[in-house]
Amino acid sequence: MFELINTENKARRGRFHTIHGMIETPVFMNVGTTGAIRGGLSSLDLLDVNCQVELCNTYHLHIRPGDGLIRSMGGLHKFINWAKPILTDSGGFQVFSLTKLRKIKEEGVYFNSHIDGKKIFMGPEESIKIQSNLGSTIAMAFDECVENPATYKYVKESHERTVRWLIRCKTEMDRLNKLDDTLNKNQLLFGINQGGIYDDLRIENMKQISELDLPGYAIGGLAVGETADIMYDIIDTVEPYMPKDKPRYLMGVGTPSNIIEAVYRGIDFFDCVMPTRNARHGNLFTWKGYVNLLNQKFKQDENPIDKDCDCHTCRNFSRGYIRHLLKVNEMLGMRLCVIHNLYFYNELMQKIRDIIDTNKFEDFRKEYLEIFALRV
Repeated sequence: MFELINTENKARRGRFHTIHGMIETPVFMNVGTTGAIRGGLSSLDLLDVNCQVELCNTYHLHIRPGDGLIRSMGGLHKFINWAKPILTDSGGFQVFSLTKLRKIKEEGVYFNSHIDGKKIFMGPEESIKIQSNLGSTIAMAFDECVENPATYKYVKESHERTVRWLIRCKTEMDRLNKLDDTLNKNQLLFGINQGGIYDDLRIENMKQISELDLPGYAIGGLAVGETADIMYDIIDTVEPYMPKDKPRYLMGVGTPSNIIEAVYRGIDFFDCVMPTRNARHGNLFTWKGYVNLLNQKFKQDENPIDKDCDCHTCRNFSRGYIRHLLKVNEMLGMRLCVIHNLYFYNELMQKIRDIIDTNKFEDFRKEYLEIFALRV
């Protein structure tokens, strides 16, 4: 399913073949948590920003409108009108963020809905069943995302339980994919590496889950309070134990600089709400550095957000106009900014792929780490 096209040191250029199309890697997955991009973008808009994969969330779609309803309407691809690959997060991160509303047991997690307080149980089998109802291309295993810092004892118990849960996830997916009425019998399961900030636990966990020979593997439990340097150290620690012939996914990361550094360390898949969340507040990424469009100096600026960008927003509207829209809380302002940031992220990934093809990624890394540290 995964083929390596080229490598430059640890940086990898690949292709991942799925039932819903090929994914060129490294890739950034655009986050449509509830089946839409926050800021007023539809799946059709994602085509215009060159998105390859949309990420949707199991927990949120289970709560509203319900995975049963989505299944009855033909599955998530048909529901949101998106023919390309979809990855569904297992819901684990959202469940475990409900610290005061959940109780962890070996069988799974008992918790209360953040919407109406309704009591809900979710374990490995339930998460996989929901994702099967959605019919996503890639389903993530149900795991526990431990906050940092946490004690060694707790993290060890958690990672061991996560391995047991992963085995149950695989068993359930194998069962569901054999049923006649399953929407996507080619659904793929990615396992998730956990172990907090403890190197020995991370390595032990990665060794154990790699034995299951899954289609892909993720590094989870990062970007949850630790520094970027600690995150990079953990990637360096885990990477040698990750299968070379499977895609690697760093969950919830991150800034353009984070992505470049992670690609440098051998990561293939990324997702983060940062480009959309920042865009809705006028914080934009450009090829000259970071722009806060709400600054007074952009009030009469007739230039596009980025002269080097070919997105719909930069081809048609000025900084001054978009700033005005944001100031008067006009939804169009947020939409135009989100379009730009997502286009930028997907263009960044295309540049990274192209540069690895030519074995010049190290030069690219040095140049753009400096640029992305600048504020325009």
